[in-house]
Formats: sequence, C-alpha cells, structure tokens
Amino acid sequence: MKESVKNLLHGTRQAVTVTVVLMLICGLLFPCLLTGLSALIFPNQAGGNLITVNGQTVGAKYVGQEFTEDYYMWSRPSAYHYNVYTEGENGKQYYRDETEFPGLGSGSNNYAPSNPALTERVEADIESFLEKNPEVKREDIPTDLLTASGSGLDPHISPESAEIQIPRIVEASGLSEDTVRDIVRNNTDGKFLGIFGEETVNVLMVNIEIAQKMDLI
Repeated sequence: MKESVKNLLHGTRQAVTVTVVLMLICGLLFPCLLTGLSALIFPNQAGGNLITVNGQTVGAKYVGQEFTEDYYMWSRPSAYHYNVYTEGENGKQYYRDETEFPGLGSGSNNYAPSNPALTERVEADIESFLEKNPEVKREDIPTDLLTASGSGLDPHISPESAEIQIPRIVEASGLSEDTVRDIVRNNTDGKFLGIFGEETVNVLMVNIEIAQKMDLI
C-alpha cells in the first residue's frame, strides 16, 4: 500500500514537473526568443508594417481602410467597413453608412449565391459605382470591386479595378493622369517569383501617395 502511494506521488511529481517545464519552454522562452529574433531581423514586419507620414502613423501596409471620397481609389466591399467608424453625439460609434459599429472584427457575411441580401448589396454597390463613374458600363466593372475578401480587410485590388477608377480620381483630385498612373504603378506588386498568384494594387498605399500629392497629409 505504501509502495503504491509512493509510486503515485512520484508519477504525479514527474507529470507536474514536465508540465511546468514545457509551459516555461513553449509558453514563455520560445515565444520570447522568436519575438526577439523577429524584432531584430525583421523590425518593420514584426511591428505590423506600420506606415508613418510626417511622424504620424496612418495605417498598416497590409490592412485596408475604407475610402469613399471621389479623389481616392476605392477598396473592395467589406462586411466590417475595414473597421472605420465615427463617434456619434450620443457617445456611440457608427460605420460611415450610419449602422452601429459592434467592435473590431474581420471576416465576411458568407452569403450563399441564392441569398437575396447578397444580390441587394451587389446591386447597391453597382449603382453607387456607376453614379460616380458614369463613363463605365455596368458589365465592365471588375468582379473584385463587387466581392468582399474573406477577411474583409484586404487592401489589394486587381490592376483592372485600379485602371477603371483612374478617370474619376483624375477629375476629382486635379492630378494629371500621368501622375495617377505613376502612383498606381509604384504600388503594384507583381506575381511571386513571376509565376505565382496575381498582380495586385495596394489601395492604401496608392491613397497615401494621392493624399501627399494633394497636400492632404
């Protein structure tokens, strides 16, 4: 009996010791080591790829923002409006479309193609786009300007979606067409290794350059 109790205590002590040691190694030492190495080797990426203009942080390179002004390039639709909100007089927070802001989030509505809410949302986006871009035909609007990404925070659009917005941006911003095209070109990423993925345009980076050219920031 005493031997059994002794063995039980010994086994329990070993289990607790191993658990504590592994928690310290895997839960503290290893994360701290990786965090330290990443901050040393990749300081910008470890810091969230933050973008600073004139000493002020204006965004993160790989997190999109919602732009509605005509002189800015527009992003893809987002179920979370890229978490851009304003403060109401009652102290509550609201998206720009005046719906209540529920807090930071990401994702999409995951509507089925048969869901009337999806059709309603896409139709509204088409009408809004055509109103601001009257020279564009309905059938020429690129698909990614009407579909949300899985995260709802993707800052990228296709080169076609950027191209179709250039006339509106030129007219509203007062910048020359060559200037806007140069800005888009500067912020276009090619395929990885020249063969993987697709070319993309970073909307946030484009709009920061537009704002700088217009002396808005």
